[in-house]
Amino acid sequence: MHAFLGVRTALALVVAAIAAAASLLLNGDAQASLVVLVCAAAAVLIAASGGDAPPPPSSLLAAPSDSEPAIADVIEAIGEPLLVIADHRVEAANQGARELLGGHVLGEDVRVAIRHPAAAERLMRPDDNAPGAPIHLVGLGTREQRWEMRVRTLHDGRRVVHLIDRTGNYAAERMRVDFVANASHELRTPLASLLGYVETLREDAGDDPGTRARFLKIVFGEAQRMQQLIEDLISLSRIEAEKYRAPDKAVNLAELIGQVTNELSGSPRAADLVTQIADVAPVAGDPTQLSQLLHNVIGNAMKYGREGTPVTIALQPEGEAMVRLSVADEGEGIPAQHIPRLTERFYRVDSGRSRSLGGTGLGLAIVKHIVERHRGRLDIASTVGKGTNVTMVLPVRRVS
Repeated sequence: MHAFLGVRTALALVVAAIAAAASLLLNGDAQASLVVLVCAAAAVLIAASGGDAPPPPSSLLAAPSDSEPAIADVIEAIGEPLLVIADHRVEAANQGARELLGGHVLGEDVRVAIRHPAAAERLMRPDDNAPGAPIHLVGLGTREQRWEMRVRTLHDGRRVVHLIDRTGNYAAERMRVDFVANASHELRTPLASLLGYVETLREDAGDDPGTRARFLKIVFGEAQRMQQLIEDLISLSRIEAEKYRAPDKAVNLAELIGQVTNELSGSPRAADLVTQIADVAPVAGDPTQLSQLLHNVIGNAMKYGREGTPVTIALQPEGEAMVRLSVADEGEGIPAQHIPRLTERFYRVDSGRSRSLGGTGLGLAIVKHIVERHRGRLDIASTVGKGTNVTMVLPVRRVS
């Protein structure tokens, strides 16, 4: 009670009680004494309702032990790693920083907490209160990660260290650079061949009908290869541009498979195509893109399967909401280390064989993007010496 009301308030209540007792002794009237006590106590409490004298302004400032939880609460609300540095030691770190650097970093020297030479050099340098340029850290966390470190000095001398994950941006930029380099290379190779044969035809070799016919056949084949590559690049660009717009047309996959196999009937291995078609609901899709998907997957199976072995195209329901489409060959198979990269643009297991068979290196990349646009799943399984099975699971079209 004393802690709540204050020392002076308690003393005033004691004085009021003594006055009431004196009134009782002098007058002998208990009721009057009770009235005196109640009134005196009420007066004291009303006077003390504002509490004791307010503390001096300096005592209102939060002590370090009180301020640290507040700082921790603020930085904990930020998802990216944040640290507060005081006297070159980690005073506070949010969950993102603890996950990246470890929970032990609290209280550690910042050079031990962030084990990176560029970060240590920046954080140990006397600060001139200027934010400075961001520091790029490679290998912090994992070898592949790229981080951007920004440092800001507070008015009390402490510094806030903000780590921004740039791994995704770096990967996207690297993919863009690799894509441009690969596309340029893929176009330059047939173009160089075209120019070489045309130049030869302009000279004496053009006078011999047999040589001219052979060279023109090669020129035509290289031109077709360039045309296919350009068409695949345009197709990939179009699919990527539409990936956020889910297709909603009702597509009968059984009929579409029949159309594609008829179109491939002129291929050398058309007789090896085997279909296993179950009764399934129409899928929600884009007929043109799904036809391209079938051409690419079935075409790959026919190219890389062993001659005389079947290429099996199976269609069956997958629960009530999905349809499973699979294309299996009995070819040489693909080593396990190559499978995760098969859908990368221009990635080939055997570059020489792929080019000789007319592959552009974009077929499975296109398939992947088509499946993603259709909100489906793609799985590639392969066993060396036994063959490869490409499976696509696509959602059926819901009837509203």
